[in-house]
Amino acid sequence: YADQIFTDALRASFPLSAMQVFASLTRLADTRTLTILCIAVAVFLAIARRPWLALVWVVAVGGNGLINTFLKNVFGRLRPVQPEGFVFEHGFSFPSGHSSGCVVAYGMLAYLAVRLLPPRWQLPSIVVAVVFILTIGASRIFLRVHFASDVVAGFASGLAWLAICITAVELVRRWRFRSAAARSGNTGAAVR
Repeated sequence: YADQIFTDALRASFPLSAMQVFASLTRLADTRTLTILCIAVAVFLAIARRPWLALVWVVAVGGNGLINTFLKNVFGRLRPVQPEGFVFEHGFSFPSGHSSGCVVAYGMLAYLAVRLLPPRWQLPSIVVAVVFILTIGASRIFLRVHFASDVVAGFASGLAWLAICITAVELVRRWRFRSAAARSGNTGAAVR
């Protein structure tokens, strides 16, 4: 009930024109958009001779989709009523797939930016990712396709999966560096 009251209060405070903007912004985490983004980034990383990062990127984005589908089926929560018709969604509501998807996809892009871009682009990349994530999450509530708790749960599940993926990459990276350093006898070099 608290979720419904909160959703109704938010909706009442925004004009229809704002809803149209949110309807456009929410598309940044649609399954189709994230699939195209996943393929494009994977191809770019492969061409840039970063096959390990390409693999992790695909596992992160694709794995999140599988995790979200599993969680939705476990909880089986119905969606809020969608009277305006800006966006129609089907299937279960909890947790929000758009919210978890944008955390993983844009969070991984920020991680890749920190790994691959010059330092001056790293902080702006992180800020842009955070803005995208928060905006997309908010759009789901304003459009009444998710309750606030669905979005928070999507953020939480996406963040947990993102943390697992990044931690795995960093552990393998450090292990590979130590193995290479041990073979060459150079243990004092910085981790790349």
